[in-house]
Amino acid sequence: MKSAFCLLLLAAAIAARADFATGLAAYQKGDYVTAMKEWMPLAEQGDAPTQFNVGLLYLDGHGVPQSPAEAVKWFTRSADQDYTEAQHNLGAMYGSGQGVKRDYVQAYKWLNICAAKGNAGCVNQRDLIAKKLKRGQLENAQRLSTEFKPKKESEKSEN
Repeated sequence: MKSAFCLLLLAAAIAARADFATGLAAYQKGDYVTAMKEWMPLAEQGDAPTQFNVGLLYLDGHGVPQSPAEAVKWFTRSADQDYTEAQHNLGAMYGSGQGVKRDYVQAYKWLNICAAKGNAGCVNQRDLIAKKLKRGQLENAQRLSTEFKPKKESEKSEN
């Protein structure tokens, strides 16, 4: 019984990766509607890389109406799970006020988390944002990034 359950989970994981790959192939061909159709179920289930890609579709208006606010929603879900590319984009969007109210503290937080992983683009953007912050704001932003604890969405629903 236990091995049958493990086999079922493995089959589901393989199917999910196949859907991601199908979506990626469609995206690369410029068929953004199909990419969204393949990716949305995975994103809704909490797959961080797929959530990031859905965010990109909304940011660019590929296959869906362009919506920076919707992009922020998907980038946030992905970034909360510690997906570096989403953290980078989210930091940039908070820094520019695209899809959200401009918030340099939040921008610094996300860019600092991303920079700590060695992403040079995040380091450069974080340092530019730091120049716009007052000392207390910078300390708050640094505290927020230090306190960040990634959490998979499946864990969030269990707690």
